[in-house]
Amino acid sequence: MRSDYALYAVAVILFILTGVVAVYATTQQLWIVTTAVIGLVFIGLGYWQRPHIEAAIQSTSQKPTQIMTPPVSVITPPPPPPTPMKTEEEVKEVTGKLDAASSVEVKPPSVGLLDVKGIKEKRAQQLKAIGINTVEDLAKASPEELASKLKIAPYFTGQWIENAKKIVTKT
Repeated sequence: MRSDYALYAVAVILFILTGVVAVYATTQQLWIVTTAVIGLVFIGLGYWQRPHIEAAIQSTSQKPTQIMTPPVSVITPPPPPPTPMKTEEEVKEVTGKLDAASSVEVKPPSVGLLDVKGIKEKRAQQLKAIGINTVEDLAKASPEELASKLKIAPYFTGQWIENAKKIVTKT
């Protein structure tokens, strides 16, 4: 039996004794206080004696047993056969194709209204409804005119336009 259980049991007995003394003997208040304090002391001792989780885990966990497995031999695949040498004409043909493929234009990533700081999906839809479809359109817009169309403060539209101009100058 764990020692904390025994201490808890003694504490319960002391609390029962305290209740009995409190009900039947009204003149002996010292007994009531004494048994209640001793009961609390036994609860504290029981709590202090309880097994800790880390200790319980360490005591119940066992080291895994080592399973003996036979050694496995590693078989390496044979090397691939050598490739035949290419003629000069074949090399020129391949390099010509590579030169044609490398002349592809690389476009910068497209920037949408959602990339402007302060504009979310709903606001982007409202901007598109009044004719502002790109960041460039937003950068060219007037803050006061845009604010009146959207029925918001010009401060916000001014911030959007500044952010749009920054994006346009970066790209």
